[in-house]
Amino acid sequence: MSDADLTRAAPRLPARRTFPIQPERAGEEAVEGGDCSAAESFALRVIGGSMAPEFLEGDIVIIEPQGLAREGSYVLLQLPGSGWVLRQLGRQLRPEGGADWVLRVLDGSEPAWVIPGPQVVRGVVIQRSRRGRPRQVKWYG
Repeated sequence: MSDADLTRAAPRLPARRTFPIQPERAGEEAVEGGDCSAAESFALRVIGGSMAPEFLEGDIVIIEPQGLAREGSYVLLQLPGSGWVLRQLGRQLRPEGGADWVLRVLDGSEPAWVIPGPQVVRGVVIQRSRRGRPRQVKWYG
């Protein structure tokens, strides 16, 4: 089978594979020319091991609340009953055609979760620092 045959036989994902993140601030209305703190990056400490080996317990991650998320990005979101979680964003083909956005853990402890859309994502990981190792920094994006 030639490379051209493989390309034709491969299923196609929808063309739009990135989306902008627009964080919501509960109970607040947008103020024209006002508070810009929703756009500022912030740091979080990783708790748990579901995202190992990329993120270990105690790692510090820098989150960009208004960035572009794409397939393979590490994202922060709030899930009912689970609180705030860090997951990898991916795409999963549907048997009837098209694809869904899904969230995955890296250690295989949970199945991928189909999400209703990009509105649940609250930020994208742009940097990871390993605890106790000042030179072990990784940038994403």
